[in-house]
Amino acid sequence: MQVKVVKFGGSSLADAEHFRQVASIIKADPARRYVVPSAPGQRFKEDTKVTDMLYACYEKIRNHEDVEELYQKIKDRYNGIIADLGLNFDISGELEYVKNAMMHRSGRDFAASRGEYLNGLILSKYLGFSFIDAENVIFFRENGTFDEEKTNKVLAEELMQHEKAVIPGFYGVMPNGTIKTFSRGGSDITGSIVARAAAADLYENWTDVSGFMMADPRIIENPCAIETITYRELRELSYMGATVLHEDAIFPVRYAGIPINIRNTNEPEADGTMIVAETPYYDTQKVITGVAGKKGFSVITIEKDMMNSEIGFGRKVLEVLEENEISFEHLPSGVDNMSVVVSTSCIEGRREKLVSAIRRMVRPDSVIIEDELALIAIVGRAMVKAKGTAARSFDAISDAGVNIRLIDQGSSEISIIVGVEERDFNKALEAIYSEFVK
Repeated sequence: MQVKVVKFGGSSLADAEHFRQVASIIKADPARRYVVPSAPGQRFKEDTKVTDMLYACYEKIRNHEDVEELYQKIKDRYNGIIADLGLNFDISGELEYVKNAMMHRSGRDFAASRGEYLNGLILSKYLGFSFIDAENVIFFRENGTFDEEKTNKVLAEELMQHEKAVIPGFYGVMPNGTIKTFSRGGSDITGSIVARAAAADLYENWTDVSGFMMADPRIIENPCAIETITYRELRELSYMGATVLHEDAIFPVRYAGIPINIRNTNEPEADGTMIVAETPYYDTQKVITGVAGKKGFSVITIEKDMMNSEIGFGRKVLEVLEENEISFEHLPSGVDNMSVVVSTSCIEGRREKLVSAIRRMVRPDSVIIEDELALIAIVGRAMVKAKGTAARSFDAISDAGVNIRLIDQGSSEISIIVGVEERDFNKALEAIYSEFVK
């Protein structure tokens, strides 16, 4: 019998009506045995996510402010879902325990994680599934990094004891017993971890969109959907701003060779997007799989005559970044110049120190830091087989009246990165999309 792990985002579990829809989806396929829920999301545009309310409670308590009114809204949210579902289930004790724990400084991560925990309790009761607390099966190391091997061993053994179960997303436990969360959107990661431990045939990630789009719908009107995408392509697009799936959620299932299916809770009949390890198929007309980008980058440009003949030049520059705990994004270089693209936020307050350190280390002719750069990734597994993809992209950007600040293409030819001024970001993205999607 097939095993599917299904993760549902906050918008898919925002209220009782969505709970019913989720239950209908799960029960429609007996292979959907393990369920990972997020905390309740927004019910309408002006609504507040439960996780955001929990964060706000934590801050109020930390600032010695009264939390009763705000916490009552959280209680009302969960009790409203239970009442609307007609469940005979009292979680008042759990709600009181969570509040008391927060009042006694249980920590920010504990507060944030309770949204998934409480939603998991309700969903397991509604489905009639076992409840497995992520605190007992998902582990972090002393330094706060995820302990994948211990987690996989313990979680796999626990899942074998339950034919069907709900495992709340987003959190695990530190060696000292305190709760630790993944970064925001981390329920995607939990779903992937559970899929690996369950040796699942498929990991279904249910959200409020029908899969991946070829471009950001906030910029491109009605972009085409992506039917199939490889893990490598997804990693490139996610890193550059595509936000349907948490970028770190790829790794556990990728290592295990488990495909991911992005589905829409509100359109369960839609096939969504399949994310696979490899596929020989691609769209010969579009060539590219997708285009994505983000703003907020700076370029450190270092110039020095005969730089290419100076052994260790690049290493010394990167050593300066390492000493300042700054990671770089890209390294486009020429014969006598080297550019290092970094996140602008990472160098704030350290610009003069960086420039001085680089001058001291490599004695360049000049060092310049330029801001307000946006990066755009043109991604596609078909690009390696299609002639002129780069030329088409550059021509389209040029025809739109946009100046390209930098170009970086890896040897795999799965992606081309272009840098443009932030003010030209939307225009460049539209030009690239229009060139490949007629």
